[in-house]
Amino acid sequence: MTHREMTITEFMISQQRRFPGASGEFTALLNHMRLACKRISFLVGRGALAGAPGETGVATAPDAPSTTLHRIANDIFLRTTEFGGDLAGMVSEELEDPYPIPGDYPRGRYLLCFDPLDGSTNVDVNAPVGSIFSVLRAPRGTEPPAVTDFLQPGTQQVGAGYAIYGPTTMLVLSVGRGVHGFTLDRGFGEFVLTHPDMRIPEETCEFAINASNERFWEPPVKRYVAECLAGRSGVRGKDFNTRWVASLVAETHRILIRGGLCLVPKDNRDPARPGRLRLLYEANPIAMLIEQAGGAASTGRGRVLEVAPGELHQRVPVVLGCRSEVERIERYHLEHDRGLDTVYRSPLFKERSLFIDD
Repeated sequence: MTHREMTITEFMISQQRRFPGASGEFTALLNHMRLACKRISFLVGRGALAGAPGETGVATAPDAPSTTLHRIANDIFLRTTEFGGDLAGMVSEELEDPYPIPGDYPRGRYLLCFDPLDGSTNVDVNAPVGSIFSVLRAPRGTEPPAVTDFLQPGTQQVGAGYAIYGPTTMLVLSVGRGVHGFTLDRGFGEFVLTHPDMRIPEETCEFAINASNERFWEPPVKRYVAECLAGRSGVRGKDFNTRWVASLVAETHRILIRGGLCLVPKDNRDPARPGRLRLLYEANPIAMLIEQAGGAASTGRGRVLEVAPGELHQRVPVVLGCRSEVERIERYHLEHDRGLDTVYRSPLFKERSLFIDD
């Protein structure tokens, strides 16, 4: 059987068989995740016909319900995975506290952290959105989990993945042995392995960042972006393209397919919240995928996967993608923190804008 003929279920079973003592519980959980993503894909694909607005809250019809698609997707994840007996509990972007498995369902040995609809502001304009998930072992087995049970560094993840709902629906996942992409064949309703062993190219001329936040960036980020925008006439000696989709899943998928870099950096607009991405169910699972594909994921000052979580919805700055570019940005942060970049002088740090030549 070639990789183009292998369904995701067959792939997961083949991976499970590599471990004779495996119970199949983890495989069953991933199978439930597959089903949840198929259901969300169908809902997103209906667009305005679904009768639910995106995160903007703009109703698609005068009599449309006020429930956003993000909340419906959250409910799909909960309902699809809670009954299987694989999970001890869940954490979601939509829920302030951990979600306990209902008492009439058996509990399993895993914890699930997820963002049900990443980039949900894109829904109303028909741009790519996705779902992100992370799987951890439950430290106390099948006991009802406490908040502290979820506060594990990303290095402890046993699996991670995302679904992207675009022109095609894809499910991309890793169980710690590479990254594999599966495309939903709508003809028979199953994900098929189409992108085995995804790898990030070692070099890139493309980066993504939300330029509207330029005034809040730290000097190392301004320095990096300025050098890229200077193109072949600058210190980098080559031209760069810029991208920004406002969806972490979409940015990550582009990097896995053709390389690049995505920056969601620390900024100074809110000292109490220096980062934008949630660590447990956005940054950590995406960082695992990026590293498994040969890239790197950093806060700018250290590896994302080594950050010790202090709370469920903790936010962190993230720079991810091509390893050499991430390492360059880390070096710029180190030089800045040590006061070694004071020779860098540019009007970008003064009155002139990064994108407007006055």
